[in-house]
Amino acid sequence: MRALWSSRAKNDYLSDALALLEGWTREGREIERTLQLSDSQHAELTERIKVVADALHLRPEIRRLDGRTQIRVGANDGDDITAGEVTLAARIEDAYRTVTSED
Repeated sequence: MRALWSSRAKNDYLSDALALLEGWTREGREIERTLQLSDSQHAELTERIKVVADALHLRPEIRRLDGRTQIRVGANDGDDITAGEVTLAARIEDAYRTVTSED
């Protein structure tokens, strides 16, 4: 038997999950994070993100600007943020901790 979730309950659940991710902010239908990384850390993090994003069928936007790595995750079709995007953000946080602890 499956429980049915109303869209309001789903959004509350995702908002709660997103609130647990330190440093991520919500801008409309996207979530974003800016990280201070070296060039080598940026390259390693980007590769790790690509692996997870491919598995989740998501396409985050990753930019390098003035020694910072900017990451944006959002729905391609203009829908609200999904569990997949919040999951990707959590996995990015894990990868970030791994990359920065290796130095």
